[in-house]
Amino acid sequence: MTGWQQSPATALLILADGTRLEGRGIGAIGHAAGEVCFNTAMTGYQEVLTDPSYAGQIVTFTFPHIGNVGTNDEDIETVNMAALSGVRGVVLKAGITNPSNYRAAEKLDAWLKKRNIVGIAGIDTRALTAQIREHGMPNGVIAHEPTGMFDEGSIAAELKAFPGLEGLDLAKEVTTAQTYHWDQTGWQWDKGYGKLDKPDFHIVAIDYGAKRNILRCLADQGAKVTVVPATATAADVLSHNPDGIFLSNGPGDPAATGKYAVPVIQKLMETGKPIFGICLGHQLLGLALGGTTSKMHQGHHGANHPVKDLTTGKVEITSMNHGFAVDKASLPAGVTETHISLFDQSNAGLSVEGKPIFSVQYHPEASPGPRDSHYLFTRFLNHVRTQKGMEQRPEHAAPAA
Repeated sequence: MTGWQQSPATALLILADGTRLEGRGIGAIGHAAGEVCFNTAMTGYQEVLTDPSYAGQIVTFTFPHIGNVGTNDEDIETVNMAALSGVRGVVLKAGITNPSNYRAAEKLDAWLKKRNIVGIAGIDTRALTAQIREHGMPNGVIAHEPTGMFDEGSIAAELKAFPGLEGLDLAKEVTTAQTYHWDQTGWQWDKGYGKLDKPDFHIVAIDYGAKRNILRCLADQGAKVTVVPATATAADVLSHNPDGIFLSNGPGDPAATGKYAVPVIQKLMETGKPIFGICLGHQLLGLALGGTTSKMHQGHHGANHPVKDLTTGKVEITSMNHGFAVDKASLPAGVTETHISLFDQSNAGLSVEGKPIFSVQYHPEASPGPRDSHYLFTRFLNHVRTQKGMEQRPEHAAPAA
C-alpha cells in the first residue's frame, strides 16, 4: 500500500526578495515578469485584466472568487486588440469555477490562454497583499508548467532582467497604431451598446492606453471622438479641429512618457481649448504644468477608493489604478488641487485657474466600479459648451439618450 502523495505544484510566483509561492497553474503556459500589485475590486475582473493601465504588472485579486461570471466580448476595455492589454499575469485565491451568468460566453481559463496571460491559483492572497502593503510592490515572475518541471534558471534570468516600472515608457506598447473615430455609446439593459448618430462636439483623445468606457462616456455627452496615437504631435491633434482635447489613462512611468508627451501638451494648452486628463493623462498634465511625479509605495488599485472633490466638498467612491502620483507640493501657482484621496491624502485632481483645463488621477468611467464620478465628463463638455455658446448641462444629470 502506497502512502498519500500530493500533486506537484504547476505554477510558481517568485518575488525579487526570494519569496517563493507555489500553486495551481491557470491560463497560458510559460512565464512572465512584472510588478506585482493587488486589486481590491469585488467585480469586473475582465475589465481589470484588459485595462491597458496594468501593462507590465501581475495583478493579485484580493476577492477570492474570480471567474464565476465567465467572460464575454462586451466587457473588454482595451481598444488596441493587437496589444491585448499588457497584463503579465494574474494571482488568485480559489480555482476558476464554471461560469454562472447569462452573459458568459467563455470560461476565464480559456480566455486567459487566448490572451497569453499566465495565472496561478491557490495562493494566500491576503498574506501576499499584506506583504505588498508593508514592503511595497515587488518585481516578480509568474510561471505555469503543467508537468511541474520548471526551468528555474530561465525564470531567475527573466526576473533579474525585468527593470521595474520606474523609467519605463509603456504607452507606446499599448497605444493605437493609427488614428480612428469612435461613436459607440454606453451599455443599456437588453440593448447593448448604442451609437451616436448626431454628434454636437468633436473631441480628440490622445491614446496613452485608453479604455473603451472612457470613450463611451464622451460619446454619451454627444461627442464624436477621434483617437490619435500617443506619439501624435500638437499639429496632428489640431489638424482635426477639435472642440476639446482628452488625455487618456495608460501604464508606466509618466516621467518617461512625458519626454515626448509633455511638449505636445504644453503646445495644446496654448490654444485655449478645453483639456481633460485621466490617470496617466492627469500625471502628464501635471508634468506639463511644471509639477513632478513619483512612484507610490503600494499604489491604488481597486473600485472602492474614497476621493473628496475639494471644489464641492462631496466625497465619491472611485475606481483607481495607478502606481505613480503627482506630487502636490510641486504644483506651481495658478494650479489648484481639486481632489484628494481620503486613504492617504495623495493628489487626485487638479485644474488650471482661469482656463478650461483639469484632470483627475482616478477613473471616473468606472468599468469596473461605481459611477459616482461620471459628472466629470459633463464638467469637461460644459467647458466646450461654454466656448460654443451653448447652454450648460447640470453635472449630475443623466446623459442624453
